[in-house]
Amino acid sequence: NTSSLPVRKIIHIDMDAFYASVEQRDHPEYRGKPLIVGGLPEGRGGVVATASYEARKFGVHSAMPSAKAQQLCPGAIFVRPRFEAYKAVSDKLREILYRYTDLVEPLSLDEAYLDVSTDKLGIGSALDIAALIKKSVKEELRLTASAGVSVNKFVAKIASDLQKPDGLSFIGPSSVEAFMEKLPVEKF
Repeated sequence: NTSSLPVRKIIHIDMDAFYASVEQRDHPEYRGKPLIVGGLPEGRGGVVATASYEARKFGVHSAMPSAKAQQLCPGAIFVRPRFEAYKAVSDKLREILYRYTDLVEPLSLDEAYLDVSTDKLGIGSALDIAALIKKSVKEELRLTASAGVSVNKFVAKIASDLQKPDGLSFIGPSSVEAFMEKLPVEKF
């Protein structure tokens, strides 16, 4: 009987358009404009590291050649990445995450899994913890994050993508099977 097994509470935190959002935060003149962080379009082999949501509306996405991004979004502002700035923000993000659990599994500078099956502060609700993390990210880092909450890492990661940017999605134990059945195969 598997119903007696404790249900894991997993949160996937994913910063929204991370490099571009840090640039827009630090440079007010970039806010609200299509911004592309990565290689410059004039250079050979320049590639998009990330694009602001304003640039994404034109079909620009990460790993796309910068020249193609410029064709899709002629008004885009291109900036070179500042990895030291992103690393500093990432370190602060980790400090926020570790307030709730020591079971943090970073995936990159801007995303991580947290197992909050038991949390340091005794909050109990993974949804409440995810909301508190998002609030801290907004107040302390002046950025937004999306969060997915579920019973395993796979479903939590997909959930974090459902309402980007600044989203919070929960797929509870009783909904996982129905949710998985409706997923398009590309998500796998």
